[in-house]
Amino acid sequence: MLPDSTTNPGIAMSTISENRAYSKLDFLRLMLLSREGDRREGILLRQSKGWFQVSGMGHEALGVLAYLLREDDYIFPYYRDRALMLARGLPNYDLALAYFAKRESSSGGRQMPGHYSSREHNVFSVCTPTGGGLLPACGTAWTMKLAGKDSVCLATIGDAASRQGEFFEAVAFAIQEKLPVIILVEDNKYGISTPTEKFLPFHLGMIDESAYVKVDARYPDKMYEVGKAAVERARRGDGPTLIWGDLDRLSSHTSSDDHRVYRQLDEIDAMSLRDPIRLLAEELIATGELDEATWKRLQEETAQIVDQDYLRAETEADPRPEDVLLENFGDDPAREAPPLAGDQRMTMVSAINQTFRKALENDPTVVFFGEDIEDPKGGVFGLTKGLSENFPNQVFNSPLAEATIMGVAVGMGAYGYKPVFELQFVDFFAPGWNQITANMSTLRWRSFGGWKCPCVIYAPYGAYLPGGSLWHSQSNEAYLAHTPGIKVAIPSTPEDAAGLFWTAIQGDDPHFILIPKHIFRKQMQVGTVEAIPFGKAKIVREGADVTLVTWGNCLELAQEAADSGIADIEIIDLRSIVPCDYEAIANSVEKTGRLVVVHEDNRTAGFGQTVVTEILSRPEWFNHFLSPPQLVAREDVHIGYNPIYEYAALPDINQVLDAIRVVME
Repeated sequence: MLPDSTTNPGIAMSTISENRAYSKLDFLRLMLLSREGDRREGILLRQSKGWFQVSGMGHEALGVLAYLLREDDYIFPYYRDRALMLARGLPNYDLALAYFAKRESSSGGRQMPGHYSSREHNVFSVCTPTGGGLLPACGTAWTMKLAGKDSVCLATIGDAASRQGEFFEAVAFAIQEKLPVIILVEDNKYGISTPTEKFLPFHLGMIDESAYVKVDARYPDKMYEVGKAAVERARRGDGPTLIWGDLDRLSSHTSSDDHRVYRQLDEIDAMSLRDPIRLLAEELIATGELDEATWKRLQEETAQIVDQDYLRAETEADPRPEDVLLENFGDDPAREAPPLAGDQRMTMVSAINQTFRKALENDPTVVFFGEDIEDPKGGVFGLTKGLSENFPNQVFNSPLAEATIMGVAVGMGAYGYKPVFELQFVDFFAPGWNQITANMSTLRWRSFGGWKCPCVIYAPYGAYLPGGSLWHSQSNEAYLAHTPGIKVAIPSTPEDAAGLFWTAIQGDDPHFILIPKHIFRKQMQVGTVEAIPFGKAKIVREGADVTLVTWGNCLELAQEAADSGIADIEIIDLRSIVPCDYEAIANSVEKTGRLVVVHEDNRTAGFGQTVVTEILSRPEWFNHFLSPPQLVAREDVHIGYNPIYEYAALPDINQVLDAIRVVME
């Protein structure tokens, strides 16, 4: 008999390290459980019970790899890995909950079916961009290696995703660091409706045949032997294995597709003869390990168990509307003050470097990674000067590959380390944007808090420093602020830089800290040194006539305007824009009745527009205004190399003074 509906015939996590025996008959039952789940979901969808389905039909034999893994190993799957998930120990009932998007599912109803996740089973939450899990897998594998573990990571993708740039970055980084990672390309010949043969790097000669192992992934025995060699290689410390698994997608791409539109019927019929379940059942019947009657009974019993799971899951509670904001961020508990002495003059660069040094001393799980950050360079601006000499096992140069930097941060943070990674300039975050938006910002929310991604990404920021041109003068904070799940800060003083970094390094969320280049080498008097919570603005100067809100480089303009005597100006330095301290702004406007916002980012969709809109949109705040608020920002134009272009584009003191005159009229 098969197990009841609360279990499955895979290896339970409680016994996975003790019971690793692979039985063909048991595995056939597991493959059948996977197939019946796919079939049941298809039936339910046709009954209008559900919204979407993605099938793993034809990929079932890959589940045998779970028999080779231990509890402390990690899997970074993709959406056709249903059998692999069952073999890992995820109950079929959990997959039923995910199909119905129930509150008790692994995502709390936030992810599509097939987007597996289980912190208990070390199954990383699937993101829809196929291939997006490879670089996080490398990040986790690297962390395992740094921690001295012999654990391994298994990362899987569809064949079409092998043309993604992140695939090549992941393979390169895995080889470079000899990571204990196995990358499995599940080649089912199609990217939705497009035949992939002429696109794949394996067929184009872009990857030498000696660099990967090709296997007929329809046969569990063959998959097991290839996987066994790869796992043993990884545990020995001999590096990664790239596996190209040849198989068939026996179904349409998803429930939104009909493969009969682009596949000939004879092709579909021929594939059914290569069905991995059929092949294994025929083999076991031929060897006498299974008879036709037992095989029929197993199919009937499995269908009954799957029916029970889905009937029970359908009755479970749905998410609540108020749940939507849960797990966007974790808490930032109060922290001790950062290790920076007050009552002295210093630069932001020096304050940041001292904070980094103390973080490395305090916590061996803090790791730095970025372009040129090792000594003797110590970063192009010296932010990490002297750190790699003293902490050679925690500070590392990265390749020139921003997607790698971002993706590795995700995997390292998810494993439990504290990555503090540098982008050489915020201008270059675009190559890493997929990892920022698909993984880093969504991981906690999409897993309903099951997974976390603590990390700090810092980058020099902004203009007002001639010679930067288009790609060394950008601000870009609005892009980040628009992305839920990321905290964003722009400090303007040494003590604020130290305090924000100190909080971020000890936090549980992704933090971006942008460091204004124009002022970060300026000697400043250090004020009160404390750990600063994100979302807490600072009143830099009190005043009664105008509230002037700013951050970053433009704090200088605000102070110059206040010193001019044009009005009694209250200056608010937001310090962090996500979360934003709107209460501090509103309290000031209640006193002054006037608001000017100054920032160097673009006017259109800049964060200043958000500030103005938020304050104006609340009746209790709107009624305090004596005049329309004003926004001083860079016009929607790029910054040129010649300083004439740069200063023509950026806000200047005259524009700030003009805005103050307008609100004072």
